[in-house]
Parts: sequence; structure tokens; C-alpha cells
Amino acid sequence: MFFSAASVAGAFSGLLAYAIAKMDGVGGYEGWRWIFILEGILTVVVAIIAYFTIYDFPETAEFLTEPERAWVVHRLRYQGSKNSGQMVAESEHFKWKYVREAFTDWQIYLGLWMYWGIVCPLSGTSLFLPSIIRELGYTSSTAQLLTVPIYITAAILAVAVAWFSDRSGQRSPYVFACMCVIGVGFIICISASAHGGVPGVVYAGIFIAVCGIYPAFPGNVTWISNNLAGSYKRSAGMAIHIGVGNLAGAMASNFYREADSPQYILGHSLELGFLAVGLCAVVGLRWNYQRINRKRDQMPLGEFSDAENSEKGDRAPTYRYVL
Repeated sequence: MFFSAASVAGAFSGLLAYAIAKMDGVGGYEGWRWIFILEGILTVVVAIIAYFTIYDFPETAEFLTEPERAWVVHRLRYQGSKNSGQMVAESEHFKWKYVREAFTDWQIYLGLWMYWGIVCPLSGTSLFLPSIIRELGYTSSTAQLLTVPIYITAAILAVAVAWFSDRSGQRSPYVFACMCVIGVGFIICISASAHGGVPGVVYAGIFIAVCGIYPAFPGNVTWISNNLAGSYKRSAGMAIHIGVGNLAGAMASNFYREADSPQYILGHSLELGFLAVGLCAVVGLRWNYQRINRKRDQMPLGEFSDAENSEKGDRAPTYRYVL
């Protein structure tokens, strides 16, 4: 739900941009300036409201009843060991060693390639979708409106895929399938752009790609988060995963050059290349998680105390990685 809001925002931003652009000349400002002014003010206002209305932890969530709060806290603390036969609570206290472990954890760095394989296409299409549609022969205002059905569909799919993923208790099949959908979309874009004269097919390719991007992104972030144990290691690990991963935005902003318009074959090809590496990373992550889980299934329970297993986090023999 949280990330699908980004997709819905993408739809509304197209509608708002179309409407606000009509204010061109009001107050002596161009239409594009009004877009930044009004949407910027809304962002600041919402941020101020959020500071007072969003809860930090389940323990402080006043909208939950006491039994609901206890259930949520228990589920979060014991999620990694529930399938091992020995329930161990995750560590909740801070130590610098958890930060060091996050920086040296193999899954974060392999996961970065998965992240880049999704966020490069995400950033590229988010930044340049109106431009790509406009270059296909539509006016600027029409190009903004044509982004709306893409983002609305993507938001619905993001929620649906997340629901099925939670019901099955697995992440990788859904992330992999959605990334394959992204690949199909960009292959269509490259083929149609190279052929020329079929703007509707290019639009369809972008549509398909975006419908794979928005369900894949929350799955990739959630998967890595599920497999980092100990709240402080998870916090540090996710900061690395998302912080370094968002460098993809800096890369993708240079993929769609003006010199390559209107075909943008180079941009589409680079997106497809990062996607291919990301798919390999998904396979590598799942294979390693399965291998480690099988090895831990063979280990005897009780070799370490609950306190020692809690200290080890996701490296404890009682911990099972989510596949």
C-alpha cells in the first residue's frame, strides 16, 4: 500500500501538471514554475502533518488494542526463527557490531544488483515517461494525461502482487516474474523504436514495463528486510541497500539523451542490461538462501543458547531465510 501510493502519485502528478500548466502567466510565472510551487507546498504541509500523526513503533501505536499490539510485536521479534523449531527473539539493543555486520553482509551487496535492476528502469521511466510519449507525436499536455492509466494500473498490480506474496510466504518468485515483465516491456520498446512508425506499440511497451516495475520494487526491498535479523542490523542494512541502490537514479537520469530521441534505443537497452544483471542477482540470492537453510536444517537445536542465537541475528542456526 505504501509504495503503490508512489504509483498513484505518479498518476495524479500527470493530472495536476496538466491542470497547473494552464496557470501559465498567472502572477507573472510560467506554468512549470507553478507546478513546482504548488506541489512543493503540498509536500511540506503533508510532511508537517505526518510528523504528528505517524507512529514510530507498534508499541506506541495508540490505534491498536493491547492484544493487537502484543501480536504485532511478537510476530516481528520471532519472524526469523518460527520455522526452525526453536523460537528466538531478535535483538533489540544497539551495538556497533550490528552496523559492521550490515556493511559486511554478502546479501546486501548482491541485493544491490537486484535493486539497480529494478530502480534503473523505475527512475528512467519516471523521469522521462512524459518526454518519451511527447516524442511519439503527442502534445505536452496529452503526454501528461497518457501517463495516468499506466500508473493507476501499476498501483493496482503492486497491491495484488504483494497480497499473493504474503499469502505464499515467498518473495523471489514474484520479484523474478515482475522483472521478467519489465524485460518484455523494454524488448517491445526497443523493437518498436528500431522499426519506427509505431508509437502505439512503444507506448504499450512502456505500459507493460511500468506494470512490472511497481510490483517488483516493494518485493525487492521487503525481501532483503525480511532476511536481516536484529532491528539495528536491519536498519543499517536497509539504509545501505536503499541509499546506495538509489544511485541508480543518478545513472538512469543520463540514459535518455536528447541526441537519441525519439527512439531512445540506447536508454531502453541500458535499462534492459541492468535488468538482466538484476535477474541474475535474484537467482543468486534465492540459491544461497536455500543452500544456507538446508544446511541449518541439518544442525542440531540447542547448540547455542537463546541469548547467543539472538546475538547472532540472521547468522544464527535457528534463523531461516525467506525465499
